[in-house]
Amino acid sequence: MRFRTLMAALAVPVLTVTGLTGCSGTSGSDPNTITYWASNQGPSLQRDKEILTPELAEFTKRTGINVKLEVIDWTHLLDRITTATTSGDGPDVVNIGNTWSASLQATGAFVDFDGPTLDKIGGRDKFLATSQSSTGAAGKTPASVPLYGLSYGLFYNKKAFAAAGITTPPKTWAEFVADAQKLTNPAANTYGLTLAGGSYTESAHFAFILGKQHGGNFFDPAGKASFATPQNVAAVKQYLDLIGVHKVTIPSSAEHDTTQDATADFAAGRAAMMMAQTNTTEYIAATGMPAGDYGVAPLPFEVPPPPGAERVNSHVAGINIAAFKDKNTEAALKFIDFMTGRDEQVKLNKAYGSLPVTKDAATDPAFQGPTTKIFLDVLATTSAPMPMVTNESQFETTVGSAVKDMVARIVGGKPVSEADVQAALATAQQKLVSGG
Repeated sequence: MRFRTLMAALAVPVLTVTGLTGCSGTSGSDPNTITYWASNQGPSLQRDKEILTPELAEFTKRTGINVKLEVIDWTHLLDRITTATTSGDGPDVVNIGNTWSASLQATGAFVDFDGPTLDKIGGRDKFLATSQSSTGAAGKTPASVPLYGLSYGLFYNKKAFAAAGITTPPKTWAEFVADAQKLTNPAANTYGLTLAGGSYTESAHFAFILGKQHGGNFFDPAGKASFATPQNVAAVKQYLDLIGVHKVTIPSSAEHDTTQDATADFAAGRAAMMMAQTNTTEYIAATGMPAGDYGVAPLPFEVPPPPGAERVNSHVAGINIAAFKDKNTEAALKFIDFMTGRDEQVKLNKAYGSLPVTKDAATDPAFQGPTTKIFLDVLATTSAPMPMVTNESQFETTVGSAVKDMVARIVGGKPVSEADVQAALATAQQKLVSGG
């Protein structure tokens, strides 16, 4: 995940498609009808309808199974799903953010993808191993499978780089900071970097990614929270120093609630670099910025790596698909098999600017271009799953909000020390433990 940081400013609550078989709701006992709750992946709910409707019609043509489609925005999706897990009034098939996998798995409301069930949709080997790693808690039977993939990359403005005499994108964190400093000229209102500093999800993602690069973990092997470790403190401080110490980020970064806000800075030339996910290419295109004016590289990393560090350039981002128990399970599995088939993986991920999560679709020429291939390589080789624990969403909220608040503090003129970071992470951990 997340598309929601990109979509929050655009989405309206729900779009129900009646052109297929009628309105939303459970499909009852009709073996030839299923209900599908799709997450908002495109720039609007209407665009999702336009993309999905012909594909669902193709599924109906092949199988005789009708699909009632409801597209739900990210601000409401988790609440709708959570309510459905207790009320029983849910769909047959639903999209979920993959970082929710362990939390929703623990409800017991979803079909388990054990070996025989996976075999009905093509088997475990059908999927990229990294994407499969974000389908539930370790050692537990997955309750979802991957559908759309995403990863982080470093977007950079080629013209700005050339003007500054920078010939290649930075590979190490030291190079990244040095380049950002060369590209920063406050008098001209141009900066090396823009961030979605007002987004708690983005803040949590970078705390996790940089934490891995420092050898840190936010949960121990038993699933116990361990937020305020020296490694995690160093990672968060490194991120905050881009604003408070190196002063290479555009000041409005603290006001950016979505990656789309940061994209406006990048496309307008006010910031020369941006750390963002795969489908940001679609938003850059919407601004009119030519694709040839920017490049993409993996996120920078620490050299030399600290003890225990992992070469992680992204979390395993993306969307999973799941089936509710006690519904039309056989038809639901046929639909999931269809949506994760090669043809649909190519069509849908091309349309959404996301990445295929199956091995065969990942080799399609559509995903071998210089930009997409970088994101796909990161997803397949240097991504790590966010903590697959039942309170992952609370982790994102507490840690992300702590980092977001420190960003605002720095922009407001108050410095943040390592001790401040340690205290903020300790408080975040206490909130998670206490449920506050």
